[in-house]
Amino acid sequence: MSNLNDIRKRRPAQPDLVVNAKERIYADIRSYKLRELRKAQNKTQVEMAQELDVSQNRISKLENGEIDRAQIDTIRRYVESLGGSLNVEATFGDTVFKIA
Repeated sequence: MSNLNDIRKRRPAQPDLVVNAKERIYADIRSYKLRELRKAQNKTQVEMAQELDVSQNRISKLENGEIDRAQIDTIRRYVESLGGSLNVEATFGDTVFKIA
């Protein structure tokens, strides 16, 4: 019978895979929250797409984890159409700059 140390020796951790998996999970969580905010306001993806002048497919992608590929303007308009505001910041050490 193998113990945990034996298994770790045969299959060592791969930190890069762990980081990638975490990033995908966090993207899914962010997307889920956006989708839930839209649904709470009884708006469909089609209605959001018409409001933002984008395709329904674009809204679907945004709500299914492709936030990193979306344009900031699209995300900003999405958030604002739900009554929120978008803040974009850049952090350099202890210094934070508001970009948008």
